[in-house]
Amino acid sequence: QVQLVESGGGLVQPGNSLRLSCAASGIIFSINRMGWYRQAPGKQRELVARITRDGRTDYADSVKGRFTISRDNANDTVYLQMSSLRPEDTAVYYCNADIALKGGVGFNNYWGQGTQVTVSS
Repeated sequence: QVQLVESGGGLVQPGNSLRLSCAASGIIFSINRMGWYRQAPGKQRELVARITRDGRTDYADSVKGRFTISRDNANDTVYLQMSSLRPEDTAVYYCNADIALKGGVGFNNYWGQGTQVTVSS
C-alpha cells in the first residue's frame, strides 16, 4: 500500500558530501513527520534527523551543523543533505514516515529498505 524508496547512498571520502532522497508512494492521504535513522554494524538504530509537515526539524547531536533535512510536501519526498562526512557516519540509512492512507484511519509508521553510506578514504 505504501512504499518508501531511498536513493543516493554510496561510498564517499571523509570531508565530502552526499545527498539522500526518500520518496513515498501509494494510496497516501497525508504524511506527518518524516525522518532519517541509521544503523551501523553492531549498533542500534538511531535517529539522525526528522522534520514535521510544517518544517520543524530535530537533529542528533552528532550531526548538528553538518546534516540538513528538508522535504517536498507536494512530492511526498524527504531529503538528507550530509556534509563534512566522517568515517563514523558509515551506516545503513533508513527513511521513516508517519503516513495516513486514503480511506484509512489515523497515521501509521513506515520504513524504507535502507541505503548504505560508507565514508572511507
